[in-house]
Amino acid sequence: MNKKYILLGAISLLLSITANAKIDDDGVVNPDSTGFKFTDVKVIKSVPVTNQSNSGTCWCFSGTAFFENEIAEITGKNEMLSEMYTVHKCYQDKAKKYVRMDGSIRFGQGGSLLDVLYVLKKYGAMPKDLYAGNNYGEKKINHSEVFEVLNGYVNSIVKNPNKKLSKAWYTGYNGILDAYFGAEPESFTYKGKNYTPMTYAKSLGLNFNDYVGLASFTHHPFYEKFIMEVEDNWQWGESYNVKMNDLIAIVDNAIDNGHTVLWGADVTEGGFKYRRGYAIMPKEKTDSDRTEKENERWSQLSEKQRNKEKYEVTGPVEEMTITQEKRQEMFDNFETTDDHAMLIVGKAVDQKGNKYYKVQNSWDNNQLYGGFFYVSMPYFLAKTLNIMLNKNYIPKDITKKLGI
Repeated sequence: MNKKYILLGAISLLLSITANAKIDDDGVVNPDSTGFKFTDVKVIKSVPVTNQSNSGTCWCFSGTAFFENEIAEITGKNEMLSEMYTVHKCYQDKAKKYVRMDGSIRFGQGGSLLDVLYVLKKYGAMPKDLYAGNNYGEKKINHSEVFEVLNGYVNSIVKNPNKKLSKAWYTGYNGILDAYFGAEPESFTYKGKNYTPMTYAKSLGLNFNDYVGLASFTHHPFYEKFIMEVEDNWQWGESYNVKMNDLIAIVDNAIDNGHTVLWGADVTEGGFKYRRGYAIMPKEKTDSDRTEKENERWSQLSEKQRNKEKYEVTGPVEEMTITQEKRQEMFDNFETTDDHAMLIVGKAVDQKGNKYYKVQNSWDNNQLYGGFFYVSMPYFLAKTLNIMLNKNYIPKDITKKLGI
């Protein structure tokens, strides 16, 4: 997720602010100026909003928050896990696969919803206050330099004129990681107990085999596992394929039972107004929806002006009807892309009774709703790539079809 992290990070403070919105001195949108009034119906207590800053690691920040919530809900313990330990391990394994694939797959900062689970099961975890993963002298996370160095290194290895790998290439790569992130301890003492990363992960009280990914696409059979064909699914992790409306039933059931849901989605749509606190899919007007005078004016607008005007709303509007076929078309045409990972923490309605999911982001908390925003059902159905959650909170009729 978040393969467009540079663009998203650079414009996050400006994203989707229109001329109709009133902005205070801190750059936060006044709720009364958006035209939307949201009422929370059910909200799960979640860990504090974090800030991935200048890195493409949304997959790790959202995934880590998800598992911290699971630990709290299931065991009652409050554990803060190191995001950068997980990132470090993924960067190691990405390099191995990239070199084995002769540079023919993506090597980037982005990842999938399944990556934190992958590290927890294969390598373990570390407490956040014991592994900051920041040895490069900046207060906030910034992976711009380190990933340029890593990218240059692995591509040099792929182009190796010796035609075979030396025994030193991976040691050299890890040397770069250790210089920027800090070496990973083989063991450590935490709260008076000695751990390795694996024994610490086991002490968290979760059964990591209980967590599954789910998606909804017609180019694979429903109720079977498949590998989603997006670049940042670098480990080729599998998700269960369910029907579109199953996704809503699954998320609703998890929220109703007190569990958050990890969400991967496209956030490049014009209706993604994060700074204004919502994401919607407005229905596009046709000539018959406008007066003759409005059509005359519309015909004189540029394509850029038309796209901008389409998303300039002052409150709830009629939204697109999303079908399974429309959803698939958007994915196949690259209208729906693998951009960002977030955390669904609740359900809400607007002043007209339209349903939304309340979503926690990892772009700090200096936005309209303190790092949270509201996603309409049409947006969720159209722009969801996949979700991940505890399989015990999938409705029983769906788990029966999945055979889990």
